[in-house]
Amino acid sequence: MWPKTRWIRASACCHSGRRVRTRPRDTANWIVDPKRVRNFAQSAGRLAKNDVIDAEMIAWFAETFSDAPSQAHDAAREELQMLVKARLSLIDFRMRLVSQSEHAAPGLVQKAHARILRGLASEIAKLEEAISAKIKSTPDFAERAEIIESVPGLAETSSANIVAGMPELGQVSDKIAAALMGIAPYDDDSGRRRGERHIKGGRRWVRNAIYMPCIGAATQNNPVLKAYYQRLLAKGKSPKVALIACMRKLIVILNTMIARRQKWDPTRYALS
Repeated sequence: MWPKTRWIRASACCHSGRRVRTRPRDTANWIVDPKRVRNFAQSAGRLAKNDVIDAEMIAWFAETFSDAPSQAHDAAREELQMLVKARLSLIDFRMRLVSQSEHAAPGLVQKAHARILRGLASEIAKLEEAISAKIKSTPDFAERAEIIESVPGLAETSSANIVAGMPELGQVSDKIAAALMGIAPYDDDSGRRRGERHIKGGRRWVRNAIYMPCIGAATQNNPVLKAYYQRLLAKGKSPKVALIACMRKLIVILNTMIARRQKWDPTRYALS
């Protein structure tokens, strides 16, 4: 018996998302990583790229990996993710503009920068209001945000980034959660050679968004992560390696909390 039809959507390419029907029966929406689809096409020797080839490769990818886990399409989460990414983009633009403004510039340029910065502040505030309203009006988002914000060091902005960027939390294993964030160390061995472990892949925008909050949690605000961070430094780990380890520990803790629908309890994680 044929499985359900899947409308496969290449999610990360917001300007070129495509849906391809792979079976003529009941439909179900699934999201796949377009980078994986493109790498799949290249591994098959399909170097050219156009709409027809893309559709064919997406369908072939879906057939080949039909049993692989994939995130079901969620319109509300997609809207929240677009709002969150738009806010992050404006903040990044503001930081670059402020950096430019620190250098000597003609008065006209300085005035132009000041006007743009005022406009950016207004637009960022509007996006933050929209993000907050979206989370509060969606029960699942609101529950997840409340759990995340109970963790010392994570506030409303961090919870919005995690809710939007890590919908799998609470539904996957700790290893998969870390890999999705891009903070899982991967082996680099061959024969007797044992290479250094490095993180790679994952959702860079989510990882970047929670990097600074994790620094604050590991060095000041969260006693569990702070103690873990100090233990790693005492063992000779570099500060950056220790921070990535703290980020991985944080995601594992959040994965457990959301799965159990429990708020932060330091006694559960102090010795883990």
